Amino acid sequence: MLPSELLHTLQYIARFYDQRKVGDLGALGFRRSTDLERLLACINRMVQMQWLVPGKSVFFDMGCADGRVNLLLGYLMKYSVGVELDEWTLDEYAPLRAHLENNLEKEPLLPLPDNISLFNGDAMDRSLHSTIKEETGIGLEDFDFFYTYLTMQEEFAELIVQRAKKDAIFMVYGLEKILPRWDGMTLLTEQPLEGILALYRKI
Repeated sequence: MLPSELLHTLQYIARFYDQRKVGDLGALGFRRSTDLERLLACINRMVQMQWLVPGKSVFFDMGCADGRVNLLLGYLMKYSVGVELDEWTLDEYAPLRAHLENNLEKEPLLPLPDNISLFNGDAMDRSLHSTIKEETGIGLEDFDFFYTYLTMQEEFAELIVQRAKKDAIFMVYGLEKILPRWDGMTLLTEQPLEGILALYRKI
């Protein structure tokens, strides 16, 4: 289990962002935001199963939007990296982070982590992978966890199989009953965690 102070902080952050979710309807219906409270329940399970050992892994969100998942996972990772294709979406990260930081100081809760790096670009772009390694020291082969909200799951799975290290875990949020299978990966659970998060491990 996560320490109580850390868990309370993560629960607060999840509520903060979940109030600012973008769904499937309206002018921004093409953007879908991870439900952080639901993801946090999945993370708790992952810690209990020792698939995730806090402070020992590096994380890559392959479509990070406003960086909310990176920020949440930043508390549990050595380093948290995100890539977002839409620059105007990524621009939302800084003001939301500043607002959240102010709120956390008032509570008081644990301060925001300083181990997050976000990049504008295509997560499949090898030149961007080189830029990330130059700026963070982390290559694609170094990441322990990869994350996507359904988007380009097949392409990302192929990239992970080709270039990630053995035992890297691919987290696919948004899957329910039908779970795809990919050569070079094995499912960690037959059913998605919390009915929403499928976990694959590179063989």
